[in-house]
Amino acid sequence: MPLMWSDIVRFATKFRHELHANPENTWQEFNTAAKIRKVLHEHGISYKECAKTGTVAVIGDNDSNKNIALRADIDALPITEDTDLVYKSSVNGCMHACGHDGHSATLLAVAIYLKQMEHELTNKVTLIFQPAEEGGHGAKKMIEEGCLEGIDYIFGWHNWPAIKFGEAACPDGVVMAANGTFHIDLYGVGGHSSQPELCKDPVLAGSAVVNSLQQIVSRRVAPQDSAVVTVTSFEAPSNLTTIPGHARLEGSIRISDTEARDNVGEMIKDITENTAAAYGVTANVELRTRYGATINNPEAAGIMRNAIESVIGKNWRSNISLPIMASEDFSYYLEKIPGAYALIGADDGEGHNIACHNAGYDFNDKLIEPVSKILIQITGLNNKQ
Repeated sequence: MPLMWSDIVRFATKFRHELHANPENTWQEFNTAAKIRKVLHEHGISYKECAKTGTVAVIGDNDSNKNIALRADIDALPITEDTDLVYKSSVNGCMHACGHDGHSATLLAVAIYLKQMEHELTNKVTLIFQPAEEGGHGAKKMIEEGCLEGIDYIFGWHNWPAIKFGEAACPDGVVMAANGTFHIDLYGVGGHSSQPELCKDPVLAGSAVVNSLQQIVSRRVAPQDSAVVTVTSFEAPSNLTTIPGHARLEGSIRISDTEARDNVGEMIKDITENTAAAYGVTANVELRTRYGATINNPEAAGIMRNAIESVIGKNWRSNISLPIMASEDFSYYLEKIPGAYALIGADDGEGHNIACHNAGYDFNDKLIEPVSKILIQITGLNNKQ
C-alpha cells in the first residue's frame, strides 16, 4: 500500500536520526550503504553498487525524455560530538557534523515518493548516494565507475546554517570555491639559544614566511576575485634553550577559480623559497590540489531556482555573499555534465545556526520536506500532497 506523504517524511526523519547515531567516516560507510540499500530494496527500487560504499538507484523508463540525477553524500567526519541529542553519535570520534545524514534521508524520501508515482514520470531519475565527500574525492571515484553514464543533468544541495530557513542560494556560475593545501618544510641549523649566530633559525624564517604569504591576497590577487590563503599549522618542536633545525607550516587555499588556485599555489612556492633563502634556510613546498570550483550551469541553475521558488516562495533568495569559500566534490560532476548545486538555509532561530564541522552541529529536520519537494519538482513531477 502506498505511503502517505506525511508518512514518508516521518520515515525519512527517523532514518536520519538512525544515521546520525551510527556515523561512518569517509570510505568506511559500509553499514550506512547497507541501510540505504535495504530501504531501496524494500520499496522495489533497483540499484547497483558503485565505488564500494556508493549506490546508484534508478526510477523510471529507459525511453524517457531525460535522465536526471540527484545526489546525496553519505559520509561523516572524525569529530567527537558535543550535543545532548537523544540520537547523539554512538561512535566516539565520529559524527555527522555536516548534515550528510539529512541529505541521504531526504533523497530516500524522494526515492520512495518517485517510485510510488513512477507511472507519472516523464523523465528517468538516477539517485546517487555518494561516499567520501569529506576530502576523499568520492565523486571522482563514482564517475570513474560509471555513475554519470547516460545522465543529462545532475542536481545537488547542501544545508547551510549561515542562511535563514526559507531562503537559499543557487547562482549561475560559481557557488563554492576551489581549494587546495600547502605543506612547507623549512630546514636550517639548530643549536643553543645563547648562540643564534651559529644557527640558521627555521622558526624565524617560518615567521617571515607566514607574514609574506598574507600578501598574496592583498597584493597579487585582483580585488574582484575571492581568495583565502590561510596558514593553519606551525610546528617547530624544541625546548626552552634550543633552536630547532626544522619547522613545518601547513595551510589552505580557497579561491573562486580552479586555474587561479593553481596560480596561487605557485606563488606560495615562489614566496616561501625566496623568503627562506633570505634567512639562510632551505624550503621544500608540497602543493596538493583538492576540489575544483563548483560551477553551476545556467540552464540547470534556472531549473533548480524555479523549483525552489515554487516550494519555498518568491522571497527565497538569500543575500549571502557568493561564492562560499568552502569547497565541494560535487564540482567533479559539474566538470562533466550540466547541473546545479544549491545552498538551502537551515537557521530557523532554534539552534540550527551552528556551523557545519562543529561538534555542536545538528541537521535541521525541517529541511527534509521542502527540499524533497524541490528535488521531486526538478524531476518533472509536482508533489501535490
